[in-house]
Amino acid sequence: MNNLDGLKPIKLLPARERVAAALRKVILTKELPAGTVITLEGIATQLGVSITPVREAFQMLNREGLIIQRHNKGAEVLTLSRKFIQDHFETRALLERECAAAVCRNGADISDLEHIYENSIQDITAGDFSNVANYNQAFHFAIWDAAGNDKVKALLSDMWNGFAPGHRVTEEEYAKRSIMEHKNIIEAILAKNEGLAKELMHAHIMRSRDAILTNHE
Repeated sequence: MNNLDGLKPIKLLPARERVAAALRKVILTKELPAGTVITLEGIATQLGVSITPVREAFQMLNREGLIIQRHNKGAEVLTLSRKFIQDHFETRALLERECAAAVCRNGADISDLEHIYENSIQDITAGDFSNVANYNQAFHFAIWDAAGNDKVKALLSDMWNGFAPGHRVTEEEYAKRSIMEHKNIIEAILAKNEGLAKELMHAHIMRSRDAILTNHE
Protein backbone atom coordinates (compact mmCIF):
# COMPACT_ATOMS: atom_id res chain seq x y z
CA MET A 1 0.00 0.00 0.00
CA ASN A 2 1.32 3.46 -0.89
CA ASN A 3 2.17 5.83 1.97
CA LEU A 4 -0.09 8.85 1.45
CA ASP A 5 0.85 12.08 3.27
CA GLY A 6 -2.81 12.98 3.65
CA LEU A 7 -3.49 9.84 5.69
CA LYS A 8 -1.00 10.37 8.53
CA PRO A 9 -2.63 9.60 11.89
CA ILE A 10 -3.01 12.40 14.40
CA LYS A 11 -2.14 11.94 18.04
CA LEU A 12 -4.98 12.38 20.51
CA LEU A 13 -5.20 12.24 24.27
CA PRO A 14 -5.88 8.90 26.02
CA ALA A 15 -9.53 7.89 26.44
CA ARG A 16 -9.90 9.06 30.05
CA GLU A 17 -8.58 12.54 29.16
CA ARG A 18 -10.89 12.74 26.13
CA VAL A 19 -13.89 11.83 28.27
CA ALA A 20 -12.83 14.31 30.95
CA ALA A 21 -12.35 17.00 28.30
CA ALA A 22 -15.82 16.40 26.83
CA LEU A 23 -17.39 16.68 30.28
CA ARG A 24 -15.20 19.64 31.28
CA LYS A 25 -16.36 21.51 28.19
CA VAL A 26 -20.10 21.04 28.81
CA ILE A 27 -19.69 21.89 32.50
CA LEU A 28 -17.66 25.05 31.82
CA THR A 29 -20.15 26.19 29.18
CA LYS A 30 -23.13 25.32 31.41
CA GLU A 31 -24.54 22.87 28.88
CA LEU A 32 -24.57 20.65 31.97
CA PRO A 33 -25.91 23.07 34.60
CA ALA A 34 -25.00 22.93 38.28
CA GLY A 35 -27.06 20.28 40.07
CA THR A 36 -27.27 17.95 37.07
CA VAL A 37 -26.75 14.31 38.04
CA ILE A 38 -24.66 12.20 35.65
CA THR A 39 -23.97 8.47 35.75
CA LEU A 40 -21.13 6.27 34.54
CA GLU A 41 -23.43 4.25 32.32
CA GLY A 42 -25.18 7.31 30.89
CA ILE A 43 -21.98 9.11 29.94
CA ALA A 44 -20.39 5.91 28.59
CA THR A 45 -23.40 5.38 26.33
CA GLN A 46 -23.50 9.00 25.15
CA LEU A 47 -19.79 9.08 24.31
CA GLY A 48 -19.61 5.53 22.96
CA VAL A 49 -16.89 4.37 25.35
CA SER A 50 -16.53 1.76 28.08
CA ILE A 51 -17.18 2.42 31.76
CA THR A 52 -13.48 2.45 32.74
CA PRO A 53 -12.39 5.76 31.11
CA VAL A 54 -15.61 7.39 32.36
CA ARG A 55 -14.88 6.26 35.92
CA GLU A 56 -11.34 7.64 35.65
CA ALA A 57 -12.67 10.90 34.16
CA PHE A 58 -15.14 11.26 37.05
CA GLN A 59 -12.24 10.89 39.48
CA MET A 60 -10.28 13.59 37.65
CA LEU A 61 -13.22 16.02 37.61
CA ASN A 62 -14.00 15.30 41.25
CA ARG A 63 -10.45 16.32 42.19
CA GLU A 64 -10.79 19.49 40.14
CA GLY A 65 -13.99 20.51 41.92
CA LEU A 66 -16.20 20.29 38.83
CA ILE A 67 -18.33 17.42 40.14
CA ILE A 68 -18.91 15.56 43.40
CA GLN A 69 -19.10 11.78 43.16
CA ARG A 70 -21.94 9.84 44.77
CA HIS A 71 -21.90 6.33 46.19
CA ASN A 72 -24.42 5.09 43.61
CA LYS A 73 -21.90 5.45 40.72
CA GLY A 74 -23.31 8.85 39.86
CA ALA A 75 -22.01 12.39 40.26
CA GLU A 76 -23.47 15.86 40.60
CA VAL A 77 -22.25 18.90 38.67
CA LEU A 78 -21.07 21.66 41.01
CA THR A 79 -21.54 25.42 40.71
CA LEU A 80 -18.52 27.16 39.19
CA SER A 81 -17.46 30.70 40.02
CA ARG A 82 -15.99 33.16 37.52
CA LYS A 83 -12.74 32.95 39.49
CA PHE A 84 -12.61 29.17 39.00
CA ILE A 85 -12.88 29.65 35.23
CA GLN A 86 -10.38 32.52 35.17
CA ASP A 87 -7.88 30.49 37.22
CA HIS A 88 -8.33 27.48 34.92
CA PHE A 89 -7.58 29.38 31.72
CA GLU A 90 -4.87 31.60 33.17
CA THR A 91 -3.02 28.48 34.34
CA ARG A 92 -3.44 26.89 30.91
CA ALA A 93 -2.16 30.08 29.26
CA LEU A 94 0.93 30.21 31.46
CA LEU A 95 1.82 26.59 30.69
CA GLU A 96 0.93 26.61 26.99
CA ARG A 97 2.78 29.81 26.19
CA GLU A 98 5.92 28.39 27.82
CA CYS A 99 5.51 25.23 25.73
CA ALA A 100 5.38 27.34 22.56
CA ALA A 101 8.52 29.18 23.65
CA ALA A 102 10.28 25.90 24.45
CA VAL A 103 9.60 24.58 20.94
CA CYS A 104 11.18 27.75 19.52
CA ARG A 105 14.30 27.07 21.60
CA ASN A 106 14.71 23.32 21.24
CA GLY A 107 14.37 23.08 17.46
CA ALA A 108 11.97 20.13 17.67
CA ASP A 109 10.48 18.71 14.48
CA ILE A 110 7.06 20.34 14.04
CA SER A 111 6.09 18.64 10.79
CA ASP A 112 3.19 16.95 12.65
CA LEU A 113 1.98 20.39 13.71
CA GLU A 114 2.07 21.65 10.14
CA HIS A 115 0.31 18.51 8.91
CA ILE A 116 -2.49 18.98 11.45
CA TYR A 117 -2.96 22.59 10.37
CA GLU A 118 -2.99 21.67 6.67
CA ASN A 119 -5.63 18.98 7.20
CA SER A 120 -7.78 21.27 9.33
CA ILE A 121 -7.69 24.09 6.79
CA GLN A 122 -8.54 21.64 3.97
CA ASP A 123 -11.60 20.40 5.83
CA ILE A 124 -12.79 23.89 6.78
CA THR A 125 -12.35 25.11 3.20
CA ALA A 126 -14.49 22.17 2.07
CA GLY A 127 -17.12 23.05 4.69
CA ASP A 128 -16.43 19.92 6.74
CA PHE A 129 -16.28 20.73 10.47
CA SER A 130 -16.69 17.16 11.74
CA ASN A 131 -13.02 16.72 12.69
CA VAL A 132 -12.21 20.24 13.83
CA ALA A 133 -12.33 19.40 17.55
CA ASN A 134 -9.87 16.52 17.03
CA TYR A 135 -7.55 18.71 14.96
CA ASN A 136 -7.67 21.38 17.66
CA GLN A 137 -6.79 18.85 20.36
CA ALA A 138 -4.03 17.34 18.21
CA PHE A 139 -2.54 20.79 17.50
CA HIS A 140 -2.15 21.64 21.17
CA PHE A 141 -0.98 18.12 22.05
CA ALA A 142 1.73 18.33 19.35
CA ILE A 143 3.08 21.54 20.89
CA TRP A 144 3.09 20.07 24.41
CA ASP A 145 4.87 16.99 23.03
CA ALA A 146 7.45 19.00 21.10
CA ALA A 147 8.18 21.15 24.17
CA GLY A 148 9.66 18.03 25.77
CA ASN A 149 8.45 18.47 29.36
CA ASP A 150 6.45 15.39 30.35
CA LYS A 151 5.22 16.92 33.62
CA VAL A 152 3.81 19.99 31.88
CA LYS A 153 2.25 17.78 29.19
CA ALA A 154 0.53 15.72 31.91
CA LEU A 155 -0.77 18.85 33.65
CA LEU A 156 -2.15 20.29 30.41
CA SER A 157 -3.71 16.95 29.44
CA ASP A 158 -5.60 17.04 32.74
CA MET A 159 -6.86 20.58 32.01
CA TRP A 160 -7.92 20.17 28.40
CA ASN A 161 -11.48 21.33 27.62
CA GLY A 162 -11.58 21.45 23.82
CA PHE A 163 -13.56 23.88 21.68
CA ALA A 164 -15.87 25.97 23.81
CA PRO A 165 -17.45 28.88 21.94
CA GLY A 166 -19.69 31.18 23.95
CA HIS A 167 -23.26 32.16 23.20
CA ARG A 168 -22.24 35.00 20.88
CA VAL A 169 -20.47 32.96 18.20
CA THR A 170 -21.18 29.72 16.34
CA GLU A 171 -18.84 26.75 16.60
CA GLU A 172 -17.97 27.16 12.91
CA GLU A 173 -17.02 30.83 13.34
CA TYR A 174 -15.03 29.96 16.45
CA ALA A 175 -13.25 27.14 14.61
CA LYS A 176 -12.27 29.34 11.66
CA ARG A 177 -10.77 31.98 13.95
CA SER A 178 -8.93 29.36 16.00
CA ILE A 179 -7.41 27.75 12.91
CA MET A 180 -6.06 31.10 11.74
CA GLU A 181 -4.58 31.66 15.20
CA HIS A 182 -2.96 28.22 14.91
CA LYS A 183 -1.39 29.35 11.62
CA ASN A 184 0.11 32.44 13.26
CA ILE A 185 1.47 30.37 16.16
CA ILE A 186 3.12 27.90 13.75
CA GLU A 187 4.74 30.76 11.82
CA ALA A 188 6.12 32.27 15.04
CA ILE A 189 7.55 28.88 16.06
CA LEU A 190 9.11 28.34 12.62
CA ALA A 191 10.70 31.80 12.92
CA LYS A 192 11.95 30.81 16.41
CA ASN A 193 10.39 34.01 17.73
CA GLU A 194 9.85 33.05 21.38
CA GLY A 195 8.28 36.34 22.40
CA LEU A 196 5.73 36.33 19.59
CA ALA A 197 4.94 32.62 20.04
CA LYS A 198 4.25 33.21 23.75
CA GLU A 199 2.14 36.28 23.04
CA LEU A 200 0.04 34.55 20.38
CA MET A 201 -0.52 31.42 22.46
CA HIS A 202 -1.47 33.44 25.52
CA ALA A 203 -4.01 35.46 23.50
CA HIS A 204 -5.35 32.23 21.96
CA ILE A 205 -6.08 30.69 25.38
CA MET A 206 -7.45 33.94 26.84
CA ARG A 207 -9.93 34.16 23.97
CA SER A 208 -11.24 30.75 25.02
CA ARG A 209 -11.56 32.06 28.57
CA ASP A 210 -13.54 35.07 27.39
CA ALA A 211 -15.82 32.87 25.28
CA ILE A 212 -16.56 30.65 28.28
CA LEU A 213 -17.23 33.63 30.51
CA THR A 214 -20.00 34.82 28.17
CA ASN A 215 -22.01 31.92 29.60
CA HIS A 216 -21.65 33.33 33.11
CA GLU A 217 -22.80 36.90 32.52
